[in-house]
Parts: sequence; structure tokens; C-alpha cells
Amino acid sequence: MNYLVVDKIIKNALIEDIPSEDITTNSIIDNKSICTVELLCKEEGIIAGIEVFKRVFDILGNVEVDLYKCDGDKVYPNDKVGFLKGSTRNILLGERIALNLLQRMSGIATLTNKYVEEINHTNSKLLDTRKTTPNLRILEKYSVKVGGGCNHRFNLSDGVMLKDNHISAAGGIKNAVELARKNSSFVRKIEVETENIEMVKEALEAKADIIMLDNMSLDVAKEAVELINKRALTEFSGNVELSSIKEIAEIGVDYISVGALTHSAKILDLSMKNLTLL
Repeated sequence: MNYLVVDKIIKNALIEDIPSEDITTNSIIDNKSICTVELLCKEEGIIAGIEVFKRVFDILGNVEVDLYKCDGDKVYPNDKVGFLKGSTRNILLGERIALNLLQRMSGIATLTNKYVEEINHTNSKLLDTRKTTPNLRILEKYSVKVGGGCNHRFNLSDGVMLKDNHISAAGGIKNAVELARKNSSFVRKIEVETENIEMVKEALEAKADIIMLDNMSLDVAKEAVELINKRALTEFSGNVELSSIKEIAEIGVDYISVGALTHSAKILDLSMKNLTLL
């Protein structure tokens, strides 16, 4: 993870939350006050973003953070995740931002892990998408990896993906692939989104590297996988749920992309409790 980018995210979040001062804390807490507080988990899940949590207080300064868990560790209700000691004002200043990031990242890792467990018996790999929170993509995609998933492209510069509107604008799959191959680097793979068997055939004829099976029924997707027969990598995408991913994986697709990993993950419930003044 690029901590130069992470620091920028944290600083922007702090500026958003503290545009001038924390009037509540400053009105009741002396600037020399020192305290301790515990970071506790309230539910079962997978921790992700623990170093990001700590970095918030590194940036604010005068707070020591001892961590009892690492990213990828399983946690349970009432687990102690960390212990903080230092400036009471800075601990209160950073509490909400640090928890927001840790809870969000841990929620994504937890949900990802549930999907991964459903397909571990197959050769299919779980992918995220670009359906991420603006400006938080690096954190959310990192959390997917912590949960056992894999990252699809990070951004539009990462790879060639010809979706329905690209194909329409180019006048068809064949022309779109030819243009992409001509005008992009030879080291980049070309992926084509298909919606039916005829489009799969066109993508094969155009020698696409990856063929996405978009919003297909299970029967049609299975037929497509058999037709492709390893001549291209396959990715299943569209309305994949925890209850359906096992069946999808078992038809033999190489990858399954799930937007819900980042756009619909519930936060993992963590809190900072038992503050004690020293």
C-alpha cells in the first residue's frame, strides 16, 4: 500500500472533520491531559487497516498505539485489538476518523472472506471492481486482498476492458479489439464484455485475451465456458451474491467479479472504550 497516498487520505479526512478546532474537546480537556483507551471489537470478522488506524495518531502526534492484531487476523466479540496512550485531545480528535477507516476496511475484508470461503474448493478467483468509494480505492482494494480476494484493474490506465458502450462506439467487437490492439501497448491484455453466445463467438474470433460473461444465466455461462475451452480467460460478472457464487464457480470460470465487496460491505463494529485519565 502506498502510504504517501494513505497519508493524503487521512489528512483530507481530518481536515473535513476538524476544519478549525474540536470545540467540544478543547472546551473541557486541558492541552496537557494524558489518557489511555482500548480499541475493542464487538463482532466476529477479519481485521484490515490496523496500520492505517495507527497512522491517524502518528500524524496527529503525541499518541502511542500498541496493536494486538494484524491485518488478516480473525477477531471475535470483546477481543482487545489495541491500546492507546497519549494526548487526550489528540486521541479524541482522531477517534472518529481512525475508527471510520478501520471499520470500513475490516468490513470489506470480512465480506470478501465469506465469498472466498464459498469458492475455495474450485479454481475460480474472486475479483473486486472499480465500484469503490471515490478517493478510498487504494484502501478498499487493499482490504479485498486482506480478505483473500484478488484485485481487478485499479483504474482506467491499468488495462483494456471493452464494455458495451465501447463496443457500440467502435462498431462491434471485432473492430473494437483491432483498434485496442493497434493503439495500446502489446503488454496489455484485452478484455471484452459479452452478454450472449453470439458475442462470445465474436470475442473468440477477435482473439480477446479475457472474455467477460456479463449478467448471463448459469446455463448460458456454462455453455460459454465450454465454447471458449481455455482459448481465453473467463470472468463472470453481474449480480453475483453470496448465495449464488458457489454454483457460478463450479461451471469453471477463471474469475468472478463482485462489486458488492466494496460498494455494499457492512462495517465491522469496533470502538474505543474505557478511557482513563492519567
